[in-house]
Amino acid sequence: MAVMLSRTASSLYWLGRYTERADFIARLIEATVRLDALSARPAGDDAWRSALIVTYNEDAFAETGESFTQENVSRFMTVDSAHPGSIIECLRMARNNARAVRTALTREAWTAINRAWLQFQSMGEPGGNTATLNLVELVKAEMRGFEGALHRMMKNEATWFIRLGGAIERADNTARLIDVKYHLLLPEGEQVGGIVDRDQWTTILQTVSAVTAYRWLYREGLNPGAVIELLMTRPELPRSLAACVDECVEVLAMLGKRTGLQGEADRMARARLARMQKTRAHEVIVAGLHEYLQAFIRENAMLDAAIARQFRFV
Repeated sequence: MAVMLSRTASSLYWLGRYTERADFIARLIEATVRLDALSARPAGDDAWRSALIVTYNEDAFAETGESFTQENVSRFMTVDSAHPGSIIECLRMARNNARAVRTALTREAWTAINRAWLQFQSMGEPGGNTATLNLVELVKAEMRGFEGALHRMMKNEATWFIRLGGAIERADNTARLIDVKYHLLLPEGEQVGGIVDRDQWTTILQTVSAVTAYRWLYREGLNPGAVIELLMTRPELPRSLAACVDECVEVLAMLGKRTGLQGEADRMARARLARMQKTRAHEVIVAGLHEYLQAFIRENAMLDAAIARQFRFV
């Protein structure tokens, strides 16, 4: 792979990661706003603190000295360009990477990214619940447009690198989401399965667009163990860990066949898939869900680094 192609591959890969990240943050904010507004008891600081933890933004927000309110956190996670974990910065990085590989994208794919950035950078403070929901809906709509354009692009290295970056990002996001909810979000003194707990698990499903999928697959009502199983081991759900793991193997195989570059990343991805196929959610919960998810997140980061080495990202 030539140096120029390596740079292009890197930009495409990170385009996939940043668009997926922007969409996830938007969905997380939307779900948190709805939880705070519609639950039997307002979620309050804990819900917004957990949103920061899921997106690796807790330390950066703490440095601002602001309180954990919907207004402060939603502004920090949407339009604050002073740190890399906001939607506006994700869109800026996605646009920069898309511009670097403009000729590899269709007009529709470029337009979705560029329009999202142009609209979002002109936005002011997100304000109250309605304004915040309108803001994140704009992001979700443009990311859906980009995803649709991606499906209509030629099935070649460009689409595969974007898909690979998206799969790595989704895996990390979903693992972080499960881990934070299970160990940090439930208010002290609340029972598992109580009203607040059910609201929060529903919020998790909303964040990964899995409410309808859950109802189709599980008829016994909302159950935390079943939610964890769905998000971890059910390949039918596109944002599950199992689906992301499988997609990494699939896309790496296609890239290897086309480019001739196969190696460490392929081996790691296949080994992870073999382990995932043997994973049972209830066994993981008993053995230690937090430890399992932290190990998964570390392995996902190692695979990300192996991909960069294998395809000689520069």
